[in-house]
Amino acid sequence: MLGRGREPEPAVEESPPDFHGLRPPEKPRKVVAFDIQLDPLQNPRRREDEEVAPDLTAPLSDEILLRIFSHLPSPLQVSAGLVCKKWLRLLGRLRRSLTLLDWSFLDSPSRRLVARFPDLTDVDLVPASITPPVVTSGILLSRGHISVQLDSDFESSEDSSPDLVSDGRFLPPETMDRGLDILSGSCPSLRKLSMVAVASDRGLMNVADNCPTLLELDLHWCTDSSLSPISAFSNLQILKVIGCVEGLFRGSGITDIGLTILAHSCKRLVKLDLIGCEGSYDGISAIGRCCLMLEELTLCDHRMDAGWIAGLSFCGNLKTLRLIHCRIIDKDPGPVEHLGSCAAIEHLHLQRCQLRDKRSLNALFFVCEAVKDIVFHDCWGLDDDIFGTASLCR
Repeated sequence: MLGRGREPEPAVEESPPDFHGLRPPEKPRKVVAFDIQLDPLQNPRRREDEEVAPDLTAPLSDEILLRIFSHLPSPLQVSAGLVCKKWLRLLGRLRRSLTLLDWSFLDSPSRRLVARFPDLTDVDLVPASITPPVVTSGILLSRGHISVQLDSDFESSEDSSPDLVSDGRFLPPETMDRGLDILSGSCPSLRKLSMVAVASDRGLMNVADNCPTLLELDLHWCTDSSLSPISAFSNLQILKVIGCVEGLFRGSGITDIGLTILAHSCKRLVKLDLIGCEGSYDGISAIGRCCLMLEELTLCDHRMDAGWIAGLSFCGNLKTLRLIHCRIIDKDPGPVEHLGSCAAIEHLHLQRCQLRDKRSLNALFFVCEAVKDIVFHDCWGLDDDIFGTASLCR
């Protein structure tokens, strides 16, 4: 017979020491419930339950939507592209001009540039063609519409006028050719192209074959040899040739050889800009003899040899002559009786030019004796005698 054992004593909960009354007495906890009203657009559970509003623009065709979007201001077009992917795709078709800042946006497996903007007519590839330095100085240099980051040791050069953009900063020719193939093959309606002339002959000729409507071409860091394939652009009317930009980059430059190639290759030119180019009477006269439709000629920071100004007399259809940032107009224009004249010229513009050499200025006025409009803008050496010299212009 089992005996009845003793019942276990109830466990006593030990309380922490009171530290002589230093511990504050416990207070009863309060439970508070908040009723939070969530936005139905931010609440995925309520969003699934509610019916999605119908797309009222779904019955409209892409052509009608494009016509509507074309009347929107540019800021509103950017905002409208955030509504949906369809609107983003359609608004990309309205973009006509673009400046490329990152080459990978063009030359990548996804080809984002041509996929996003298939109807481009004006593309500037120059900023993306200059690679950033390995160690940047944090200084951004801007010359015109070109902005480049300077290397950290750009001040260590012993040259008095160093090239802030060296040859190694430009993209290699094979990379440029590949990007030009992608752009020209996807945007055959190109009308203007700005690029660095480091591409091979094959790259430029592919652009000419794929873009027959190309009318305007800007070639930076151009040399005589880079003008060889330019004859493939049969409809080219506006050409800008940049041989060098002081303080930015210097190449082998453009000489009479390049000007002669240009003259024989682009006989339908209407407007020609020569920036930082060398040459002489032979190159200018070749342009006048071959480019019979040339109406506007601009010489910026030229490095022409003495006597070049006499070659202007061969430009029989020239109506506008611009001289920009020229330290001297002509070192030795030669005898006045050998200069000739431009019978069709109407406008003469001198901007940021050095006019202290009165002999070369007299020769310029003599060649442009039929001019009707003379503009002086921020020129040095301008005095009363110059206005008396201008009386040579009838």
